[in-house]
Amino acid sequence: MRLFFAIWPDETARNRLNELAKRLHGACGGKVTRSDSIHLTLVFLGEVEKTESLLEAASVISANAFEIRVDRATYWKHNRIAWAGTSAIPEELAKLVDALKRALEQRGFSFDERNYVPHVTLVRKAGMAENLPEFEPFSWRVSEFCLAASSESGYRILEKWPLTGC
Repeated sequence: MRLFFAIWPDETARNRLNELAKRLHGACGGKVTRSDSIHLTLVFLGEVEKTESLLEAASVISANAFEIRVDRATYWKHNRIAWAGTSAIPEELAKLVDALKRALEQRGFSFDERNYVPHVTLVRKAGMAENLPEFEPFSWRVSEFCLAASSESGYRILEKWPLTGC
């Protein structure tokens, strides 16, 4: 199973992101991410056979709830995606990602070591557009994170953990 830790937007944020995806698609073409698949990855692990250690790693995480302000949309040429994200990483998001990475490293897991850029992929196989649509920035409250599995049929949430202060 291809596994990753992520956060899923609440219904209001998901609807806003879905509308932005449609607008980005109008500018870039490509394939719009299904509304129920819209998420923000925290740590991508790839192929993992056994999940027990992952569940254990996540269960020791203590992190606070936070808000993400979605205020930018952009395009990555190297993987042809149009995405939405934040121009300022919330401190609590950075702490959550760091805590997950430490807990996973302690249990022998490896993952991508690139600089973390929190983003929500909205269009895949997108073409480069001269101008991406502007949109009204919005926030979403993050009160939990999850372990999810990726397959050809889509994503499946395996387990969820609450954040404190919700």
